[in-house]
Amino acid sequence: MSALPSVRGFLIVTAVVVSVGAAGAFALVLNEEKAPASATTPAVELKAETPRLDTMEPVRRFGQGGPGVTVTPPRLLAIAPATVPKKTRYALARLKHVQKVIVVDAGSVKVAGTAVNLLAVEPSLYRSWTPQAVADQPEVWSALARGELVADTAAARRFGMVLGASYQVDGGPRLRVAASATLGLPGVDGIVSAEVGRALGLMPGVAVLLHGKEGKIREAAVRKLLGKQVQVLSVGAGAAAPQPVAGQQQAGNQQAGSPQSEKQVVRQGSYLELYKAAATRCPGLSWTVLAAIGQVESSHGRNNGPSSAGALGPMQFMPATWKAYGVDGDGDGLKDIWSPYDAVPGAANYLCANGAGQGGQKLRKAVWFYNHSWDYVNKVLGLSEAYARTYA
Repeated sequence: MSALPSVRGFLIVTAVVVSVGAAGAFALVLNEEKAPASATTPAVELKAETPRLDTMEPVRRFGQGGPGVTVTPPRLLAIAPATVPKKTRYALARLKHVQKVIVVDAGSVKVAGTAVNLLAVEPSLYRSWTPQAVADQPEVWSALARGELVADTAAARRFGMVLGASYQVDGGPRLRVAASATLGLPGVDGIVSAEVGRALGLMPGVAVLLHGKEGKIREAAVRKLLGKQVQVLSVGAGAAAPQPVAGQQQAGNQQAGSPQSEKQVVRQGSYLELYKAAATRCPGLSWTVLAAIGQVESSHGRNNGPSSAGALGPMQFMPATWKAYGVDGDGDGLKDIWSPYDAVPGAANYLCANGAGQGGQKLRKAVWFYNHSWDYVNKVLGLSEAYARTYA
């Protein structure tokens, strides 16, 4: 790892980090040349529970939407000088107009002498306290689960953070900056998991977030319960409209009016249309192969991971493979592993690079590269034939 570029080029993330791109289903095993179990693919029929691709609900961009989370945005952020006792937490919850309270760990760490203010949270409990676009971004929560840092977007710019880079905390572990998102909390530069927070020595239970009707929770009542030394900050509603920028998606910082922002964005309405459009990237590749892989890997976007091996998104790419073969399929300026509009054409790109467009044994081997199992190959190609018969 390189040293910090400067005092401004700060940052963090994890001694506990294991790079998900270091191993996984897409690593090429060149010394494992096994002959196919059979020269022909067994016939497969689409089961009744397998939905027709032209009648499924419209494609959803899980990178920008994802499973719904009802957010309860914080209205006040209070930083106490010491751990907030349980009875005080109950008293806060009973205050007029307070509907919800959460207490998390917080503190400041230094990198090359530069102070960075962090919250340490349990991701499953904290998710609903973030702006909707952050709550709906799987990569943010995957990063926290891996023990990595999610930096506030403004702090990332201010400190010159490099997404994907690791930095040495003064007197502590190395931390990796996995993602950035607009967190909307004044003075907070990033969030880590509670486990990482303990390793960093953050103060337990000193940060209090309160949710209720905007502008109705009385700061004076909060100060009375938490003591004179408490810092109480209002959290504005304007903080709830961010666009998270995950992984290496540097394009997320583009300004309106830039050449990239003027690209035409094209998104198909159904998975059937999406598979057909993506297959045109690889002459000779049938769209039904992509449909079969989409069915096996995520049931067409219903189960996007992360998998136990660290594969992500509707086509279950390992991050390292995505870095090499991912594409901007819809022209929005991002290569989003979670977006079907990018992931499906990315799969076509990966298959084509391994000879899928040539058909026959080349196709079989290309599918084997996708997942090193001949049973997997037979299942995918059997489903592909079933799709071809269904949509003939």
